[in-house]
Amino acid sequence: MTTEEKQCQNCKKIFTIDSEDFDFYKKIDVPPPMWCPECRMIRRMNWRNERTLYRRECGACKKKILTIYSQDSQLYVFCHECWNSDGWDPQDFSVEYNWNKNFFLQFDELFKKIPLVSADRKKINVNSEYGNYLGGCKNCYMCFSVAESENGYYLSNCQENKDCFDSSFLKGSEKCYEGIDGEKNFDCIFFQKTRESVSSSFLFNSANSSNCFMSANLKNKNYVFRGEQLDQVEYKKRVKEINFESYRTIEELKREYLKLKTNALCRNIEQKHSVGVTGDNITNSKDVSYSFDVNDSENVKFSLRILKGSKDIYDCHGMVGGELVYEGFGCGFSPRKNLFSFSIDTSRDMIYCAMCHNCSNCLASIGLRNKEYCILNKQYTKEEYELLLPKIKQHMFDMPYIDQKGRTYTYGEFFPPELSPFGYNETIAQEYFPLTKEQALAQGFSWKDPEEKNYTITKKPEDLPDTITDAPDSITSEVIGCMHQGTCTHQCTTAFKIIPEELEFYRRMHLPLPRLCPNCRHYERLAQRNPLKLWKRQCMCDKSTHRHNGVCPNEFETSYAPERKEIVYCEQCYQAEVV
Repeated sequence: MTTEEKQCQNCKKIFTIDSEDFDFYKKIDVPPPMWCPECRMIRRMNWRNERTLYRRECGACKKKILTIYSQDSQLYVFCHECWNSDGWDPQDFSVEYNWNKNFFLQFDELFKKIPLVSADRKKINVNSEYGNYLGGCKNCYMCFSVAESENGYYLSNCQENKDCFDSSFLKGSEKCYEGIDGEKNFDCIFFQKTRESVSSSFLFNSANSSNCFMSANLKNKNYVFRGEQLDQVEYKKRVKEINFESYRTIEELKREYLKLKTNALCRNIEQKHSVGVTGDNITNSKDVSYSFDVNDSENVKFSLRILKGSKDIYDCHGMVGGELVYEGFGCGFSPRKNLFSFSIDTSRDMIYCAMCHNCSNCLASIGLRNKEYCILNKQYTKEEYELLLPKIKQHMFDMPYIDQKGRTYTYGEFFPPELSPFGYNETIAQEYFPLTKEQALAQGFSWKDPEEKNYTITKKPEDLPDTITDAPDSITSEVIGCMHQGTCTHQCTTAFKIIPEELEFYRRMHLPLPRLCPNCRHYERLAQRNPLKLWKRQCMCDKSTHRHNGVCPNEFETSYAPERKEIVYCEQCYQAEVV
């Protein structure tokens, strides 16, 4: 089929469905979408609460737990031990399909009465209760969307790290702090888009460098100080003059670092060993379009954070080794042909399902384990299931769900936003596409007003010692006020504590105490990343030594908006300049 233009049912903008998209939709037997790619992404994100945690009781054992569901959500929540136990059977909550009621309302009714697991933690995690979307982690605290990591604190969207703090989108690194979009770094602090570097600080867009400070676009360099090549003795002398232990000094260096990044040369797309790709932060991948943070995958489109051998993936967020997956998030490890589902692990042929593990051929089911041929958790034979499935799909067209904004949901559309158990500001939608309460409500999303905080702040941020040397052991007993005081849009907790492991890390790394709560620190890192959008631009290079006369004629898609100050080059000119 040829390319077709459609008007988004949500934002009313025109978007394009390419012939390759139609081929994919035909392969998985779904109709083309009625929402544009960005609106589809926001709609999915509105169902993914990564880092907003609440304390409440387990509905079974009554012990206190941390969960992503607030008390006023009126959802039935179990701790992991109870949810994974044989003490209850998800099929006890099964219901017959009601042909007189809309499909999405029936799913919503099941969702509201069945026990839900307190947070999403796949594989075995050890001593890592304070987190969500975790897999194979040990001694991880306040970590979200993190896999195969050890001794991690305040991490997000990271994997295979050890002894790392306050970092985002970091992979295979050790002993690092405040890293963003890094890979295979050791003993580095304050760096972005940097890989395979050692004992460096305030680096941007660099690779395979060691003992470097406040520099950008380094490649295979040692002992570079503020862009100047030095010998080992002079470099160490200058670095020794900087008091990294001082909060005031670090704040001055961060301002200098921001100027460095703004004036640095940037490549149109961060990619490594990849072909036929558009988006950003793509490694060892092929045929990736309008996607971000993709590793070792093939044929991926409109997706975010797709890892390790995934193939034929559209409109997904968070996946390892999946194939033929569409409109889902948190699809776990090695899913196959899962459609419109979330928090699914090692399952296949799942449609509109949630929190199912090792299942196959299920529709509108929640919390099942080792089951197949189920609809609304009710068991059917293979023949019964295959007979009912096309009838229910047709029923979704005959009796569509219509939300409060008049938007229509039939088979082929993800769950309506107004059925999400979370307020817009509880989810990652607020992180990537921030809205005010008024804007969110106007667009048909719900909103969670912050719960009243009753913290007794014992230490104001301005009263913290300037240097880590002056920080006493007793600082771990203090309740520290966040500098933002809840006035930001960063889900500020207004107060925080320094845990003993954190204090030990700051002392070992000779770093000052933070003045912001973990949420505000997380949002400040996100603000340094490019948005999940692409713009068509032309290379800004005008150097004739790069095999072109005048300005380079190459055009590309990039996550750098045209109005930004950075100098953006195509891959050819960037490689010619940075050697």
